[in-house]
Amino acid sequence: MRRPAIVIVTFKRQELLANLFGSIERLAMAPWRVVVVDNEDSERTAELVAGFADRVRGLWGDTTDDPDEQGWVSRVVYAPQAENTGGSGGFCEGVRIAYELGAEWFWVMDDDVAVEPDGLDALDRWCDRADAIQGQRRDFDGGAFYWQYRFSTALAIYNPLSRSSWKPGEEYKECNALCFEGGFFRRTVPDKVGLPDKRFFIYLDDACYGYLASKVGKVILIPDFVLSREREVANKEIGSVRQLNSTSDMTRLYITRNRAYLARYFQLYGEYNPVGYGFGTFLTYAKEIIRLLIVDRGHLRSGMTRLNEGWRESKQILHDPNWKPMPPLA
Repeated sequence: MRRPAIVIVTFKRQELLANLFGSIERLAMAPWRVVVVDNEDSERTAELVAGFADRVRGLWGDTTDDPDEQGWVSRVVYAPQAENTGGSGGFCEGVRIAYELGAEWFWVMDDDVAVEPDGLDALDRWCDRADAIQGQRRDFDGGAFYWQYRFSTALAIYNPLSRSSWKPGEEYKECNALCFEGGFFRRTVPDKVGLPDKRFFIYLDDACYGYLASKVGKVILIPDFVLSREREVANKEIGSVRQLNSTSDMTRLYITRNRAYLARYFQLYGEYNPVGYGFGTFLTYAKEIIRLLIVDRGHLRSGMTRLNEGWRESKQILHDPNWKPMPPLA
């Protein structure tokens, strides 16, 4: 693997970011670049990054034999933002910076995870077999994190039958989604489909990017654990379905709104089904109402307001005559 870059998006969670930095320092393989996008533009975060950069230099040295396109040799790049652009805007900017510096692989993650010491080594073993790779994640309790690795284009929802369990002898699973908690992709992906779409702000941006990556290359889920979630989230087990996590009213708005962005990208590839999309919207509402009733009951009224607000915005996006996809970079 040549020139792997870790792209981190952080916002007002310095304790978690410091924990992530500590885990990166324990990596067996040195990253070529670590790009830290700070959506808060915080002095405290800047100090954390400066200390991290010093420790990384002491561990692995600068890349004096492989400078980037700007001529820089420091492995750590700090990118404070003038405003909070959400996870989507942060990943768009972080991937852009790493791309322009000359990165060949991009390992993207939020600040509330910790990487496994052999995480990059595990991903490296699969680099010649795929264009985008999703490693396994451990949940806060240490168990395997439940993730639906297939996205239903007919309904514009995650396929609930695509469980990340493994059969004997199964090497990997082909995906049409990614998660920006450890999603890993090669340079040819932004070459062909552009940067992650910042208009999502939060939620479904990674599913969309995985879908687009699957249209121009091979996307796989591997059995290797590459990172763990370090932030506990309230949840409820729902039968054989893994769980429903607590979420915020702000996220609820984007859950319904951002379905329209997915639909616009599905239209590009002739996979938009208006009837299926409508039924998928009904299923999304049903799931979110269940979440409100059994996990976030105290937000029932405000949560429904935000879901409806997002739905209204989604109709505008779906019928916007000026909408365009993110442009390819090459």
